[in-house]
Amino acid sequence: MRNVDFAEAETYEPEEGWRRVSLAGSDQFTFEWFEKPPGHSSPMHDHENEQVCVVLEGEITVYTEDDSVTLERFDSVCLEAWESHRVENTGDERAVAIDVFAPGRGFDFWTDREE
Repeated sequence: MRNVDFAEAETYEPEEGWRRVSLAGSDQFTFEWFEKPPGHSSPMHDHENEQVCVVLEGEITVYTEDDSVTLERFDSVCLEAWESHRVENTGDERAVAIDVFAPGRGFDFWTDREE
């Protein structure tokens, strides 16, 4: 068993109010808790990992090249590997969600990426 204490977990905070926290996971899958301030959007991107996003608080809109869906508390969406997307907090309050990636990945996806 591998325990992750949230307060001691690896974090990545590229911008004020946008924070990701690495939860328990493995090479097969990873869980990341994240928060976004109102109006914040990730850039359009894709990756080799399938991704499930589950909203815990607030409102998040996920945009793909062809569609969009707005998620509220406990709603979820599944993105296929290599599906271009961006995630935006379109609500008036902080948004909190969990991302699940398969296969697993680390924060190097964001820290080592070229714009």
